[in-house]
Amino acid sequence: MAKHSGFLAGLVLACGMAVPALAQDEAAPTADTVVATVNGTEITLGELIILREKLPAQYQALPDDMLFKGLMDQAIQQATLEQSVEAEKTKRDEIWMRTDARSYMAGKALQALVEAAVNDASLQAAYDAKYANAPAQKEYSAQHILVDSEEKAKELKAQIDGGADFGELAKANSSDTGSAVNGGDLGWFGLGMMVKPFEDAVVAAAPGSVSDPVQTDFGWHLIKVNEVRDAAKPTIDEVRDELAAEIEQTVVEAKLAELTGAAEITRPGDGLDPALLRDATLLDK
Repeated sequence: MAKHSGFLAGLVLACGMAVPALAQDEAAPTADTVVATVNGTEITLGELIILREKLPAQYQALPDDMLFKGLMDQAIQQATLEQSVEAEKTKRDEIWMRTDARSYMAGKALQALVEAAVNDASLQAAYDAKYANAPAQKEYSAQHILVDSEEKAKELKAQIDGGADFGELAKANSSDTGSAVNGGDLGWFGLGMMVKPFEDAVVAAAPGSVSDPVQTDFGWHLIKVNEVRDAAKPTIDEVRDELAAEIEQTVVEAKLAELTGAAEITRPGDGLDPALLRDATLLDK
């Protein structure tokens, strides 16, 4: 069943039904204002507001009178369903509600922390530290020949040292068919874009030189570095999301370290068999 199907059905029934305004002489409504009762259980205006906030944006944009009636009907229906099984509430149900409440409050704490930490000033400071004030990164233009054995790589290296054309040997011998058709050309790439042994060989090579055979998980490479240049620094807008994620990670890790360091924590569960996580029958005992 679609998550909001019941709510939408309620909206269809409620369409066009205006909600009477509260009397002018009543106190101004608050989140605790009671909008309905079900067998004595109160449903408040605050609960309807939360239900609205949980809706997808396109449903929140519906007319207020339609939403109010539909959400009140939904809350009433949920209350009747809840009451119908109240006597059947199990340990599993209680644990679900407890963990959901903990997750919600933890999420609220993280959201507040992140919203306070990520702003124009912190983004600019992070950008300056990582890009604006940092030495320029290098970019490399290179070709390679990929073969399946060191012996084959050495054989081709000897041919290159003897004057054979690198690009032609790549076309004829490289198992990297994507680059072989272009003479092994890999274009321009920066640090972190290639596997470590390949990158190390590229960084160590002088422009115009051909490396000795280099082994990676893909096979054996001969690498010719053609040019090296300073990489263009990105603008702050181009890396805004990246910087925001790094700031978030930093402040969250620091806050968690602070809170856990100050908390009195015991871990009697460390001695339990980890396989107990799979025993869902414990929830029903």
